[in-house]
Amino acid sequence: MISRLRRVALAGLFMALARGSTGLLAQQPAAKPVVPVITKVDPPNWWVNLPAPMLLVHGEGLNGATVRVVAHGVTVAKQQASSNGHWLFIWLVTARASPQTIKIVVRNIAGQASRDFPLSKRQISEKQFQGFSPADVMYLIMTDRFANGDASNDHPAGTREDDQSAPRGWHGGDFRGIEQHLDYLQQLGVTTVWTTPVYDNTPSPQAYHGYSATDMYAVDPHFGTLADYQHLATALHQRGMKIVLDTVPNHVGPNHPWVMDEPTPDWFHGTPAHHSAAKEDFRSIPDPHAAPLASRDVIQGWFANLLPDLNQENPLVATYLIQNAMWWIETAGLDGLRLDTFPYVGRAFWHDFHAQLHSIYPHLTTVGEIFNPDPTITSYFAGGVAQRRIDTGLDTPFDFPMYFALRDVLVHGAPMNRLEDTLRQDRLYPHPQNLVTFFGNHDTTRFLGEKGATVDELKLAFALLATMRGMPQVYSGDEIAMQGGEDPDNRRNFPGGFRDAKDAKENAFVSAGRTPLEQETFAWASTLFIFRKQHMVLQTGEQQNIFADDSAFAFIRTPDASRGCSGDDQDAKAERFLIVINKSAQPRQLSINTQETAAEGCLRFDSVLNGNSNPIQRSKDGTTMDVLLNPSSIGLYRMH
Repeated sequence: MISRLRRVALAGLFMALARGSTGLLAQQPAAKPVVPVITKVDPPNWWVNLPAPMLLVHGEGLNGATVRVVAHGVTVAKQQASSNGHWLFIWLVTARASPQTIKIVVRNIAGQASRDFPLSKRQISEKQFQGFSPADVMYLIMTDRFANGDASNDHPAGTREDDQSAPRGWHGGDFRGIEQHLDYLQQLGVTTVWTTPVYDNTPSPQAYHGYSATDMYAVDPHFGTLADYQHLATALHQRGMKIVLDTVPNHVGPNHPWVMDEPTPDWFHGTPAHHSAAKEDFRSIPDPHAAPLASRDVIQGWFANLLPDLNQENPLVATYLIQNAMWWIETAGLDGLRLDTFPYVGRAFWHDFHAQLHSIYPHLTTVGEIFNPDPTITSYFAGGVAQRRIDTGLDTPFDFPMYFALRDVLVHGAPMNRLEDTLRQDRLYPHPQNLVTFFGNHDTTRFLGEKGATVDELKLAFALLATMRGMPQVYSGDEIAMQGGEDPDNRRNFPGGFRDAKDAKENAFVSAGRTPLEQETFAWASTLFIFRKQHMVLQTGEQQNIFADDSAFAFIRTPDASRGCSGDDQDAKAERFLIVINKSAQPRQLSINTQETAAEGCLRFDSVLNGNSNPIQRSKDGTTMDVLLNPSSIGLYRMH
């Protein structure tokens, strides 16, 4: 039994502990102030005449410190530090600033630290920030697997475990390797280069793909330097080409410093020990009857149950990510962004992201990855229309429904009218003509890696890509009939890009170094894309489908699908093309009704492609046209 005196003494102690201001706690010595240290500032620099930046400073002793800037026309609006003193947010006011180097000074009673911060004049060129459109052909390059242009960066400091023979290892591709083969890309008909992320991903031995960032403001040393990346962008622009950067606002890599030391307690959705895995089922997001719980693990789950999910609902995180995109655009004069894992991020963030970027870069184009075969789902994320009262602002999605349709039709035996059915749902998109079409990328099995796929089917895929509505995107290597199964086998080295690799005896960058199959496929693809570039109607014209059955598909590209050939002088100048495709291994004789189509009244059909040169015959009454299609062929005809 405890005495009354003992109970009174314990009660007093508990009260002192609860108050934290008297008694035992008050007698503890105060923590000694730490001299401030600045180890990093994000962003590392900024520009006048851009929105005033929010700086995220990393270091020691940053809590309880005061911030001032030594500068002309620049002030500090506010500051916010983490409780452990490792992170400090600083909001600058730069509206009246001129180009200069600012000195940021952080001081407490123990001392001070400072860091120079460049505030530069914007270097704007008419060749930058152009955006991309259906007039372009986009080429996807996984930097590490394309070409090794500088062997000195193959094993950067701290990455000695790199194994160039490992399927998931770093193989040595870099920015200089890309730049050294721009002639090749132009010969193919490419106008726009999309590279996988350039963020620093060290020290991971398997993050060659770039999607596990450890520093969103640094270039991975395996790829070269920031100057190398800027040089690549300039080289592309000098050729009249464009550059698109792959950005990842959804997550960072598990080795990012934030993961074990968050700038704020809610910087991520969850922690390494307590988080949900991201669901890949997007159906609940556009479903007006679904409860918020149904999509929570899409928006807040960790991708692959591994990659820490950023909390864009935190305004500090959102600001950081938007500024990061702006910094890369400004630094390299980017023309567009590819937005990774688009549905995994909330709509409100995307609205703000695009509103700010488009206000500064009105021609910049964004394309979002919505990996789903259902147009009712992919269209929900397209910008230009408010869904749930929020417009994402996304310029266009990748046309994943068409990707699945092309694979199913050409390889897996689905009827050709599956293409017509997919195109019928273009009504769901605000701007279907801008969809980025493709039949393969770095996340899918290579086309020829599909069981039973043939080169003839690959050539038909290229033909459809070059003639249908939308903007074609080609995955590096498909134009030379590269093989490859699922990840990582679909990411083999490009033949000729690695002098010390096993494929060094081949050099597919030049015709003399290609195998007969590589040359045949490259010649076919380049002919199609160059022809497309020469004829505006194949880029921006309307598409009218006029025939589809189990093995054949016919459509017209025309400036105006509401009228046929009238015979007047102005009409004679308008280009129209009829595209007819037979996927069957047997010849097909088609009789197509042209009444009330864009082919009505057209009397001449001139073959302009060697794939099918059989003449088209018109019926006596002019209501039908008969065309004989060779096996596994496309007919491309100019209509008059």
